[in-house]
Amino acid sequence: MTPGAPSVIRVGPRAGLALLLASVTGALAFVWPLVVRPPAGGAGTAHALDAPFVLILILPIMLLVVLAELSEGGMDAKALALLGVLSAVGAVLRLLGAGTAGLELVFFLLVLAGRVMGPGFGFVLGCTTLLSSAVLTAGVGPWMPFQMLAAAWVGAGAGLLGFPRLRGRREIALLTVYGAFSAYLYGLAMNLSFWPFAIGADTQLSFLAGAPVLENLQRFLGFTIATSAIGWDTGRAITNAVAIVVVGPAVLAALRRASRRAAFHAPVEFTDPLPAPADA
Repeated sequence: MTPGAPSVIRVGPRAGLALLLASVTGALAFVWPLVVRPPAGGAGTAHALDAPFVLILILPIMLLVVLAELSEGGMDAKALALLGVLSAVGAVLRLLGAGTAGLELVFFLLVLAGRVMGPGFGFVLGCTTLLSSAVLTAGVGPWMPFQMLAAAWVGAGAGLLGFPRLRGRREIALLTVYGAFSAYLYGLAMNLSFWPFAIGADTQLSFLAGAPVLENLQRFLGFTIATSAIGWDTGRAITNAVAIVVVGPAVLAALRRASRRAAFHAPVEFTDPLPAPADA
């Protein structure tokens, strides 16, 4: 573990391989319509068939990561408790914004937690937060596994930013830039998850099954700019940036203080009990 960057979920070889496989497989779930002809249907049927399989993939991998770290001493009950608390807080924050005009308050917390706790924690937190909020709001649908994956990448990316000793205004500046950038990447990923099914084949922005990948990517970028980049994604980017600047220092300090006091990686030592005092 890098000094100055405590990580609650230390990504060991097995957990790292699981996260890599999850990310690669998840990315394929996003982009398969570009190389395989999708079934006929509108936006309402987007990923209706493959979404359950993506969810079935994500949940065991999260469990595998947690169990691997528990068995190797990289995670304990305190880390699980912190993960549960932050997931609940993130679910409530998502309710407050509800995505109106891109005002989503959950992502700044994923960025800050991933920065302090590491990429493994950020990945799992992104999944559990989006799952919790979906269950809380009855927002379970074919889009949910893709939201979980995209949010997991946001949290993991924050833990991979580097510069572990960076503090103060420079760290806030780094996280602000990342928060804005990741907002656009999240929107890009979610657009890609439904764009092939969203509109008919009669426009210049429509997906063309069987067309060259580059041609479809050009159409996709045009669709993203026209539909979400200027509005929803920019609103999300501004929300992330403002939240990180305003409350980022306090949240970072609280997370680091919690990590130090919990001593997640302190070795457990068993000592003999002190002898009872002799009777006077």
